[in-house]
Amino acid sequence: MPADLVLLSARLLDPGTGGLLAHTALAAQDGRISFLGDDREARTLAGPGTTVVDLRGAVVTAGFTDGHLHPVSGAERTMGVDLSGCRDLGAVRAALADAVKSLRPGAWLRGWGLDPNAFGGERVGSAALGPVLDGVPALIDLFDAHSALASARALELSGVDGPRTFDQGSEIVCDADGRPTGLLLEDAACELVEAVAPRPTEGEVRARTAEVLRTMAAAGLTGGHAMDAGGDSLAVHAALEAEDALPLRLRVAPWVRPEADDEAVAALTRLQGTGGARWRVDGAKLFMDGTIDNGTAWLEVPDCHGESGHAFWPDPQCYTEVITALHRAGVPTATHAIGDAAVRHVLDSVEKAQAEHPAPVRHRVEHIETVPDDTVTRFARLGVAASMQPTHCCEFTRADHTDNWSRRLGEERAGRAFRCRDLWEAGARVVLGSDWPIAPFPPLQVMAGARHRRPADLSLPPHGPEQALTPLQALRGITLNAAWAAGEEDVAGRLAVGHRADLTVLAGNPLDVPDTELADVPVVLTVVGGRPTYRAAGV
Repeated sequence: MPADLVLLSARLLDPGTGGLLAHTALAAQDGRISFLGDDREARTLAGPGTTVVDLRGAVVTAGFTDGHLHPVSGAERTMGVDLSGCRDLGAVRAALADAVKSLRPGAWLRGWGLDPNAFGGERVGSAALGPVLDGVPALIDLFDAHSALASARALELSGVDGPRTFDQGSEIVCDADGRPTGLLLEDAACELVEAVAPRPTEGEVRARTAEVLRTMAAAGLTGGHAMDAGGDSLAVHAALEAEDALPLRLRVAPWVRPEADDEAVAALTRLQGTGGARWRVDGAKLFMDGTIDNGTAWLEVPDCHGESGHAFWPDPQCYTEVITALHRAGVPTATHAIGDAAVRHVLDSVEKAQAEHPAPVRHRVEHIETVPDDTVTRFARLGVAASMQPTHCCEFTRADHTDNWSRRLGEERAGRAFRCRDLWEAGARVVLGSDWPIAPFPPLQVMAGARHRRPADLSLPPHGPEQALTPLQALRGITLNAAWAAGEEDVAGRLAVGHRADLTVLAGNPLDVPDTELADVPVVLTVVGGRPTYRAAGV
């Protein structure tokens, strides 16, 4: 039977062996790599319906998988005003003023990507934005998606006029007189305003998601670990696949919130394995804390403002019980844990579950922004993957520690930031991702950040250069280790016969390109299951 895809005149880079294979051609059939060899023999495998591509020396490697992203919720979130490029309050106010001009009377304004560093020394709150939002109902997501700024009119329409108590670590930030400042911390608080703000239609969300996924495929992504299933996300995946418009292979982990009861956990367990050909529910996402920038992380010692001293779960023992229940049911978990206390508690909980129910369930910790040495060494021993987003360090923190994140932590804790290399050398499986829309998703930019630890525009010196990964480590972090975290290392993450034909093709060898040039290497071709999902012009 003829092959479905034949790639000729290629350089084949296998993340597993860490070098170029002694072959120039690859063929795929029924979604798997079926042949590795020379061009002459590969040509004999082509039939009338075979897609044959002469790559003229381009480099083929295992498909890039983003280890942490939010494709559907991110698509909806980024339909508002993009504030991610605003470096100071003047730029923020100007961007919002331009957006307000185009609003019809009474319409809501949505924004995203607001960096708290833009506020300089001012307190983060709607008052700092000045009169630009007077009378305008507005809800603006801060860059971390764990907090939002609501205008006075938005608070009024939502009935938010003072502090409230929540079943999770959320807060309506108020001034000394009990009046809301507009800053809403974590989901439960943000949802009070989101509930009354207009939402895009199902069709608009689906169209926007399709657009985002096409752009991701063009950037070289063949897959992603989707860390939420809120709203109609699963229906969106199904609808896009039915329309042949799902160019990435998605592994979805729905959330488990602190207020979830036993039936909710059981329902999530029953949901495991459902999905389609290119997407499936596989795992659960939990939160042990919030973010350092907001003062909602869980640190062993509170930050310089006396904040970040509590877990997201009001009773951390309840989290431990949920982890045990999911582990016993064979459900892999991914827990957001940024602060040292949060990471420690997650590892304690996994260790307890493993001791009570020995089973080969692969758990992971997301973000791991500041941890001491004794925590670093536990990941490998427990078999817990370290899911890291190096562009968080590159784009939102600074080597001189003048950023909000570093100032809150102080020199000692800011000095142990995003310890990718230490975790790797301690034997942990380090998985790389973007956390899009928190940071940009192009995988080459993610890999470059892991290697040079600088912002994408290279305008600042590296933050913690001793934590930089090598070129091969960065490649494995977005291929082989992502496959391992999903329990798919026998079928994905390598160039080998029998493995999935999920491929990323680049104009240059990512192991040879300088760190500062990697993000600009052209993507030539992206393939999922033996089918091209992106082809550059002229290919």
